[in-house]
Amino acid sequence: MAAKTRHTSRKTRTLGEAYLDTSAFIAFLDRSDSYHAIFKRAFATPPPLVTSALVAAEAHGWFLRRYDARRATEFLSFLDALPALTVVAFDRAELAKQRPVLSRFGDQDLTLADAHGLVIMCERKTTMCWSTDRHLALMGAELIISI
Repeated sequence: MAAKTRHTSRKTRTLGEAYLDTSAFIAFLDRSDSYHAIFKRAFATPPPLVTSALVAAEAHGWFLRRYDARRATEFLSFLDALPALTVVAFDRAELAKQRPVLSRFGDQDLTLADAHGLVIMCERKTTMCWSTDRHLALMGAELIISI
């Protein structure tokens, strides 16, 4: 079966898996976000998506603190409704994988969630990252805001 392609004004790309960072969820679900239009288009026809359990927790906390418990719960419902989303769990084995990344990029102020995202993208060979956080391009992934 032939790979699907997306035509953009700058290039043609093969639709593979995309990694979702906290900023993608915020930009899509918060209409006041300056990147909302980009993520609204992206979520209209998403490829298979992957994220970290840490990102889900981080985004839930953001909606809870910024808005309220109702909006945080709506975010969780949104996660449940995404048809092709893989959420990678975070356990002791995953924690051990983060140490080399945090050490390698010690000058970058990476959060544990950022490091987990970098590891996930590396392990899964994910080259597209839905994020506004430039740290998530440190290992070669392309940020959706750059295309």
